[in-house]
Amino acid sequence: MTDLASRHCVNGRTKLDDAAILALLDEVPGWLLVEEGTALTRTFAFADYWETMAFVNAVAWIAHGADHHPDLSVHYNRCVARWSTHDAGGLTENDFIAAAKVSALLPR
Repeated sequence: MTDLASRHCVNGRTKLDDAAILALLDEVPGWLLVEEGTALTRTFAFADYWETMAFVNAVAWIAHGADHHPDLSVHYNRCVARWSTHDAGGLTENDFIAAAKVSALLPR
């Protein structure tokens, strides 16, 4: 688990600048910057629907506890997660914390 995964989301964080985004991106392997650097996304692959749904429920648990919610695209054997802080108009530290927590659900 990265240091980010042990941290907590805090309401009211401000939008990160490009340098901070690139530094934090190194701490969440597998996540990609999309939408001109305003969102993080990652596709998680699974053996079947049941594994996918277990993952989705685990992500929902993390999101609820953090009061920070991703956009999820759920398919039979994969889930695409997308983090962005709408109130800040882009990425905040919360997005990277949440991404790290979700990544920690699965073995590397």
